[in-house]
Amino acid sequence: MSTLRIALAQINPCVGDIAGNAALVLDRCRAAHALGAGVVAFPEMVTTGYPIEDLALRESFQRAAARSVEDIATTLADEGLGGLMVILGTLGVSQGGRPFNQAVVIIGGAVAARYNKHHLPNYGVFDERRIFAAGEDACVVTAASSPVGVVICEDIWQDGGPVAQLHGAGLRLLVVLNGSPFEEGKGHVRTELAARRAREVGAPLAYVNLWGGQDDLVFDGHSFIVGADGEVVTSAPGFTDAMIVWDVPEAGEPAASGIVEHEGVDEQTYWACVTGLRDYVLKNGFSSVVLGMSGGIDSALTAAIAADAIGGENVVGVSMPSVFSSEHSKDDAAELAKRIGADYRVEPIAPIVEAFQRQLALSGVAEENLQARVRGVILMALSNREGHLVIAPGNKSELATGYATIYDAGSIGGFAPLKDLDKTRVWELARWRNAHATARGEVEPIPVNSIEKPPSAELRPGQVDQDSLPPYALLDEVLDAYVEHAEGRAELLARGFDEAVVDRVLSLVDRAEWKRRQYPPGPKVTALAFGRDRRLPITSRWRELEE
Repeated sequence: MSTLRIALAQINPCVGDIAGNAALVLDRCRAAHALGAGVVAFPEMVTTGYPIEDLALRESFQRAAARSVEDIATTLADEGLGGLMVILGTLGVSQGGRPFNQAVVIIGGAVAARYNKHHLPNYGVFDERRIFAAGEDACVVTAASSPVGVVICEDIWQDGGPVAQLHGAGLRLLVVLNGSPFEEGKGHVRTELAARRAREVGAPLAYVNLWGGQDDLVFDGHSFIVGADGEVVTSAPGFTDAMIVWDVPEAGEPAASGIVEHEGVDEQTYWACVTGLRDYVLKNGFSSVVLGMSGGIDSALTAAIAADAIGGENVVGVSMPSVFSSEHSKDDAAELAKRIGADYRVEPIAPIVEAFQRQLALSGVAEENLQARVRGVILMALSNREGHLVIAPGNKSELATGYATIYDAGSIGGFAPLKDLDKTRVWELARWRNAHATARGEVEPIPVNSIEKPPSAELRPGQVDQDSLPPYALLDEVLDAYVEHAEGRAELLARGFDEAVVDRVLSLVDRAEWKRRQYPPGPKVTALAFGRDRRLPITSRWRELEE
């Protein structure tokens, strides 16, 4: 057999930037050829970005995707790279005009083979059955005189699916193109599945994945190759451009196992949030963000993520003290801004609140909410005047229970980096980020006082979050069971949770759906994020408490 060297190109495309994505593909093809690769594989839907949702149904978009594939093939041939086999994901179209999630194999300046994804995920964040037609045929091409199989993402997740069709085909390699979003704990599930499929076909499996942020999804990369025995032989780091180059052994030859080191779960989740924010900002044409800096843990972690995403000099932090704001909160906010190099401003809200009060004479919760909403108005005004993207520092626990004033500084804006992190997770990631800085000999970005002091909205004298909510450790445990695992009241009580706590939390969650619908998008990092993962009606007379 001839030498078969494959390159896996892990890149970050942008949805709709078909010309820019094609340029990325061509650049990586040139790099792969320079490294002696005969085959280079790219992720799922790489020419269009992923997911493209209803763009797939537009004929103009379909034509642009088809031209892109043709241009890539022609350019490679014109540059003398026509002998390089390129396997990439794109948007295909059936004869009847129905779109396909498609892989194409380019060689010799033309498309030599096409493969349409068989299994279209229709769960969680996925809605592919609504958009795409399903493929039926297997795809085996010849590279270095050897059969190479091609499938797409969900196809390997189905027992008895397309991989089973390739059993007995004598494959030397199975290539899987993926657009697999990040989720805590998902990495080992992928590798275990790939190992099982590699053993099924008796050939190494090359798994190439997207990386980057797309609205509320984050793709982590972590591309890898497993040998025919299912052992991982090489892998790419997450959340960055990478290229794996590997010589595929001949049939029957063992593949040397490699040492695979993945980031810990805290590190992966933190960089997923950074990636989601960075790509949302930059891919939507912004260069800076603005947020309220209260001195609390949520705004502190949000600001640190923003600084890591786009540079502290591009972060505008605004302290908006009220008559109830403590000195330590103002000091902690200023210290945070100094540590991350943010543009720090102070905009007292008392004069604005007083003007409203002369007109409305509010009291109680209405007066508290007025203060919070004035802060939101200030941030949006700065955004309009200076062109910053407003980011919201609210967390999943607050979002679940509705413990946030709608349209305030914690819930308005274009993106919410902590949206899928419960409060206890926020503290854990803040401590991880500081420890990461210490290990690198850098200044800890988050003031310790912001981590250790009791959380408070500071909208009335002596206020703390636990006046209205159970302790966060308990609250998050109940929310995890109710929201992420869909356990009902009876199941929660059977687990030993206090009845009053259960009834209070369930009532808060059920009543807050309307607030969640108006919340900005944020990066999904857990198995079940608010939004496309959990679709419940706003208007509903069903209450879990009545079961």
